[in-house]
Amino acid sequence: MSALSPDPAPAGAREVVVALTKAGRTKIRYPAELVRDDGVRVTVRAAWAAPGVRDFGFVRFEPGDVFTEHYWRDRWFAVKEVRGGDGVLKGWYCDIARPAVLAGGVLTVEDLDLDLWVSADGASVLRLDEDEFADSGLAGRDPAAAGAAVAALDELDRLARAEGLAALLA
Repeated sequence: MSALSPDPAPAGAREVVVALTKAGRTKIRYPAELVRDDGVRVTVRAAWAAPGVRDFGFVRFEPGDVFTEHYWRDRWFAVKEVRGGDGVLKGWYCDIARPAVLAGGVLTVEDLDLDLWVSADGASVLRLDEDEFADSGLAGRDPAAAGAAVAALDELDRLARAEGLAALLA
């Protein structure tokens, strides 16, 4: 199986586990419904998996929220459409991450600290956690990965400001 081929899940299998890692440790694992896997992009849907409410100031993630998450095997980011329990779009939370790997029903994604938030109306595009990224030491340990991460953040920022993320997710 190549890195770009769909995971050979049993026929009818619709559930995967998303494993988000950071600096070699698992941050969170949660079940998700497999929506689509075309060999390059994997799309899953999951309920807000962290305990309680997370208020970032510009958005609140809370129980009842639904995330439609798009992961690529050939790109250094993930885009998560966030909707409240009432179905209203809150916006898109984008993680800069190494290309995703789906194997054995587990979708593994390595978070590289950088994030981007795009409000539902597209009027607000926020680059997040650039200080955490600088402090992570990735640039010293793996300059190529650090360069790919910064390029991915720049690409998403440009797409969000120029045409929105809908074209990327179509």
